[in-house]
Amino acid sequence: MNLVIEPRTGLRGDVSVPGDKSISHRAVMFSSLARGATTVKGFLRGADCLSTVACMRDLGIRVEDRGTEMVIYGQGLYGLQEPADVLQAGNSGTTIRLLLGILAGHGLYAVLTGDDSIRRRPMGRIIQPLTQMGAEIYGRAGNMLAPVVVRGSAALRPVTYHSPVASAQIKSAVLLAGLFLDGETTVIEPSLSRDHSERMLRAFGAKVVSRGVQSTVSGKASLVSPGVIDVPGDISSAAFLLVAGCIVPDSDILVRGVGVNPTRTGIVEALQQMGADLTLENPRDQSGEPVADIRVRSSRLKGITIGGDLLPRLIDEVPVLAVAAATAEGPTVIRDAAELRVKETDRIQTMARELANMGVTVEEKRDGMIIPGGAVFTGGRCDSHGDHRIAMSMAVAGLIARDATTIADAGSIDVSFPDFAALLRRL
Repeated sequence: MNLVIEPRTGLRGDVSVPGDKSISHRAVMFSSLARGATTVKGFLRGADCLSTVACMRDLGIRVEDRGTEMVIYGQGLYGLQEPADVLQAGNSGTTIRLLLGILAGHGLYAVLTGDDSIRRRPMGRIIQPLTQMGAEIYGRAGNMLAPVVVRGSAALRPVTYHSPVASAQIKSAVLLAGLFLDGETTVIEPSLSRDHSERMLRAFGAKVVSRGVQSTVSGKASLVSPGVIDVPGDISSAAFLLVAGCIVPDSDILVRGVGVNPTRTGIVEALQQMGADLTLENPRDQSGEPVADIRVRSSRLKGITIGGDLLPRLIDEVPVLAVAAATAEGPTVIRDAAELRVKETDRIQTMARELANMGVTVEEKRDGMIIPGGAVFTGGRCDSHGDHRIAMSMAVAGLIARDATTIADAGSIDVSFPDFAALLRRL
């Protein structure tokens, strides 16, 4: 599917974005491990989260699909059943990696795989700590790639794992495996990654203690449903509207009910450092997560350096930040972002290539890029390369291009933001 974007001015509206993808995944998985029924409201009906629903059903969990509301009938920590077929994660790294942590503590046999992109993405970083805990897990290419075979163990041993990268998926997989053993399991990161797992596990009654970059879970907890989980809007989806509001002239957009967990608000901080007219309004709590409405108006941006501890808190937003940086006054340096090379695509290389297709000069670095700023987007033809965040980033660029922009393979947007194009048209 191709998406055609015409140049625009005056984006105005009061809108909402789909439910948070990270929280939607976790809500379904954790509810499945708890006793009792859990209603998940605001569930993201993206392809990735629906892959998680399908996998939990294949593991014997009853899930009622009510649109953006899901009811999960949990069977307790050891209530999963051995799947009769291969578990398909689709394009979802969260699905396959967190399931490896969950299945590590079960004595059942399972095979997990995904699409072409998932089968290229690194799994060794998950397999290594889980096998260190005593799980039997075998992956392709010397335990580095999917498909992955799991034969869990009911006799896992606790570890203190020093993760080489700040990754919520690694941290979550290890902590989830730690639920099934006697003793405490600890993960220490080089810098703090998103903490949705820790927050939600506490809501289900698990004992999780977090101190800075260290998180510890006590095993053999009995998870109990909190009854309802209300998923906030996804700040990673809101990011595209926030950047559009900054760079499109005469714009004023209010995005309601966005999750503003401090481990995820790097995009807000980066845009504000660039000079964005962006404010958080009506702060509140929603199912243990901080939420606010975000207002953004057209802004004159300036180039900055983005790296260090800020990077893990905006890693998924770097592609659209690159679009904002191209319009800024002065250069923007993005560094410490090597993790982008092992996402759905190599997002450093892909963004550099697609921005160049629109007349924007980008200097690609091993762990980031340098964007001179002051660019004029020409429009033309771009390719998402099957990556939803690349597709939406180039759509935002197309709003200020000289001519129309056609984005090939834009169906990938359905992974996280199925109504993106329709919402842009409404603004």
